[in-house]
Amino acid sequence: MPASSAPADGPGHPIVDIRGLSLIYPTADQPVTALSDVSLSIAKGDFVSLIGPSGCGKTTLLRVIADLERPTSGRIAVEGLSPEQARLKRLYGYVFQAPALYPWRNVERNVMLPLEIMGLPAAERRTRARAQLERVGLAGFERKFPWQLSGGMQQRVSIARALALQPDLLLLDEPFGALDEITRDHLNLHLTQLWRATGKTCVFVTHSIAEAVFLSTRIVVMSPRPGRILDVIDCDLPRERTLDIRETPEFAAIAHRVREGLKEGHSYDD
Repeated sequence: MPASSAPADGPGHPIVDIRGLSLIYPTADQPVTALSDVSLSIAKGDFVSLIGPSGCGKTTLLRVIADLERPTSGRIAVEGLSPEQARLKRLYGYVFQAPALYPWRNVERNVMLPLEIMGLPAAERRTRARAQLERVGLAGFERKFPWQLSGGMQQRVSIARALALQPDLLLLDEPFGALDEITRDHLNLHLTQLWRATGKTCVFVTHSIAEAVFLSTRIVVMSPRPGRILDVIDCDLPRERTLDIRETPEFAAIAHRVREGLKEGHSYDD
């Protein structure tokens, strides 16, 4: 997986560039191909959603970008670096499906944890943590513990923790999948506002067509295993969005194309 040794910074450079990437897991009986010949470019400032049926390799692809999985073949560069180099430079923040907060640490200390590991001074850790908690709407909750927060609030703490690293790239692995619809709608709205305010590049895994269309600038439709890219759909809705946009013909047309792409990939039985 060779990549250049310096970050890409010129216009038109993709922040993530994947070419012919495959990942095969060895097993006791026969190998399992999780990803097959995946090629994808993600531009700076994009919000890209990965959607497909369970087991299609969405999370695996996200983990490859994050250097949590190593591809079997192909090339990938993250800001012109190998995923390992990008990880060591802390160029991305990762938000998991579950908040993964330590129950014995209060909200502020959970957000500060990766900054402690980085060895930042205590004053800077606190400044960064409080700034990001305010950004996600949790100012005043610094001394609360995770068990005192709702599920949606816990996920906002997780997002604040990722943002405290000041990453160029934010990787989100279906962070709202376990939440009720009302909370999910609220956090979708909050996330799109956060994305516009920060200018971060986001890669987001979801099973929800409506969520993908609402959040994204581009939607990547993936096939059942082995995971391949079936379609990349431009989502040319206005960047400033409210939940009402889901009732528009433009939104419905994009959702229909996503649904048709999933059907073509045989993700539905009917």
